[in-house]
Amino acid sequence: MSSIFTIPAPLKAFYSHFPLKTWDPIYPANASVNAITRPTLWILPPRAPYADTEQLPLSSDVECLKWQAFLALRGLTNIAVRSDVSPDGGIDGRLPNLHVPREASPDDGGGELLAAHMIPGWVDKSIGDADPLEGYKDEATKDESHAWVSLLEGKVHAALVVSQPEHSFITSIFMQETLAPYGSPLSAILSPPPPPLSGFSSLLPPYGTHVSAAAIELQYKDAISSLSERLGTDKWFLTSENPTALDALLFAYLHTILHTKSANALRLEITRRVNLVAWERRVRAQVAAAFISA
Repeated sequence: MSSIFTIPAPLKAFYSHFPLKTWDPIYPANASVNAITRPTLWILPPRAPYADTEQLPLSSDVECLKWQAFLALRGLTNIAVRSDVSPDGGIDGRLPNLHVPREASPDDGGGELLAAHMIPGWVDKSIGDADPLEGYKDEATKDESHAWVSLLEGKVHAALVVSQPEHSFITSIFMQETLAPYGSPLSAILSPPPPPLSGFSSLLPPYGTHVSAAAIELQYKDAISSLSERLGTDKWFLTSENPTALDALLFAYLHTILHTKSANALRLEITRRVNLVAWERRVRAQVAAAFISA
């Protein structure tokens, strides 16, 4: 049935100059070149070897390294890593991302890109191990793990951020916040939040933050002491029988601090604890062995 609406002749003549055309899809000449044959983790590049250590496929970024450790400690191996992708090329402009073969058509050379928060679900589905206790021996230790996660992502992370090289005076004038990775303000991870630079009696509106490096360092020392005491001689943190996400997070911070040249003062607090150094070395070997270059 023809439509009762017709296009005016002048408009139809105008549209005729812009015909709608379709073309067949163009496939790559060799689809196997870019085929995804194994899970591939996109990470920020590894750092240059520090001291007498060898080059390892471990990211220099704490967040990326945490997910590397998570995958390895869950028992996954033969995972490829890519460090040539800018964070802008990741989901929401962040890394890491996990590139996995597409389930519907695993042989078509394509794949599916997962954001970091989707990695645990993919791992549970891949290995068929969805533990309600998440690897902890009981509900009490699972609840306790939340406090240790807050300690690592709060006081330890803040100390790591402050230990990075300072910006020039000119740069600091135009910076409103001291930034943690991915643009998170340092004030967001400190408790209580630091006061503004301008003060309450200033004629200027509050801006920036006044961060006490000495206070952060003191809190960091207490945190490392507590971590060392709680770990003791156990194989895994919180006396878990198998590694947990907390172990992955702990390893990420210990390894980053021990192998970052600018974190000399922070490194000293860890090297004074023999159990932390030995634990990091043992876990490092297990995590590094799980990854290969893409």
